[in-house]
Amino acid sequence: MTDHALRLLRQQPRLAELAAFPFNFDLGRAAHGHVEEVRLASGGPLETVAGDDTGGTYFVCADGSMLYADSEGGAGIIGSSVDEALEIMIGLPGWHDYTRLSPDAGEERILACVAETEEEMREYHGIDEERAELRAALGFPDRTAVELVGMLHAALLRTEPDFVLLNADEGCAYELIGPPDPPLWEPVLAAGRADLGLLRAGDRAAWDAVADDPVRRRLALRAAQFSRAEGDLELLRHLLRHEAKSSMTDELRLAAVLVGLRGDTGDLPLLHEVRETTYDTWCGLGGMPEPGASSDALREWAKELDGSQFGTDPADEPVGRWTDLARDQGMTELARVALIRSLDEIVMDQSRLRRPDAPQRLTTAPLRALAHDFEGLGDRIQALRAQRLYAALREGAWDRVVARLDQARLERAVGQLPEAVRTLASLRETLAASEDDSLRNWRCGSLGRFMAKEHYRLTRALADAGQPEEARTLLTAADAILGELPENAAKTVRELAEGAVARVREVS
Repeated sequence: MTDHALRLLRQQPRLAELAAFPFNFDLGRAAHGHVEEVRLASGGPLETVAGDDTGGTYFVCADGSMLYADSEGGAGIIGSSVDEALEIMIGLPGWHDYTRLSPDAGEERILACVAETEEEMREYHGIDEERAELRAALGFPDRTAVELVGMLHAALLRTEPDFVLLNADEGCAYELIGPPDPPLWEPVLAAGRADLGLLRAGDRAAWDAVADDPVRRRLALRAAQFSRAEGDLELLRHLLRHEAKSSMTDELRLAAVLVGLRGDTGDLPLLHEVRETTYDTWCGLGGMPEPGASSDALREWAKELDGSQFGTDPADEPVGRWTDLARDQGMTELARVALIRSLDEIVMDQSRLRRPDAPQRLTTAPLRALAHDFEGLGDRIQALRAQRLYAALREGAWDRVVARLDQARLERAVGQLPEAVRTLASLRETLAASEDDSLRNWRCGSLGRFMAKEHYRLTRALADAGQPEEARTLLTAADAILGELPENAAKTVRELAEGAVARVREVS
């Protein structure tokens, strides 16, 4: 977390000139900022300290790490401190060419890559004397290229999830300039795999500790889903009994399937006991063979569920499965980044939403799920991104109106008040002009109440933001909606309306 070298560059013009050329770390470019407004997905602060001649920018993060962003939408951590990053850049002036070069490539290949890049650079300008001078002045050791590539590789691997860069306006994530991260399921499932190992070792204390903890139990069951062993039946029964305490969950169904696949008819009483835990479990475990059924019938029931809902490859699971489990373990940034990248993929290629049964049509369910998941993480900016696309793709008149009303709520929640005002205005126009039967009696149902409530909430938000004229205008529209609601619906809105009116009067 040191910045000794950066201070020396700022204090000594000669050293700053050397850093700018030939090592392309130009302090003077910091004043220009990046090519676009950016922010970290985690919300952490960024300080612009330098730039390069390609439009790239160097930022210092809260923990002192150096983040580099190029002008083409790529970014990555290149040092755990400014000093480390400068040591790498000076020692490897062609470091951009090595971001995907793994230390596992071996010394011979690394040295050959570095030699080829630096020979090309020497055709245009010197680097050797300049490197020696700058290294000595900044107090950097004379590390080998192999050591420096290892340092660069380790730094780049730290980019996700805490240092993912976003376009501040659009919210999309920059691509990693370094090696790809392992698939999401690996870090998420790591604790479950460890617990499954403890269960298989037969430590009864571990059995109770894992089974009594809902998160550890879920993870252990997921680990067992992808690592099926003949000797697991007893521990699966144990987890099944305890998972029933959570009522109907996907993991309860999974545990029942894993037990049922063994075809032991002696498990049918246990399976039915679990099914009868609650009404939800009764419905969720439907189709189960009755006690007295054959081993083949039990196995067939389990195989059908396994084939339709589970499987043996974690890569086949929906991303939501892993983001839910990541969030449950406190891996908030890991979940956030995975969801952002999923949304980015859909934004860039809406064909990902094509329905398998009707390829000419799109399903908007993944977008609604993303909006919901982002709200669960407290990231309403990303939730709004998903909601806007969701609303734009809804087909029925009623569905579009409901989706856009939720869009207005999120716009208000993130402080985009003018956008929320425009969204509500367009909804009023739609409802007034629509001849769609689904919207004909919108005032009489829940939509009328929700419309009125959102108008009053936004009115209050405008007043709180010091926009009394806009608040008064919207208040007039809100009162008009309230006046058209049936009395029983209007009762549920009046308290909110009175509060909005009082607030507008205070600021007028």
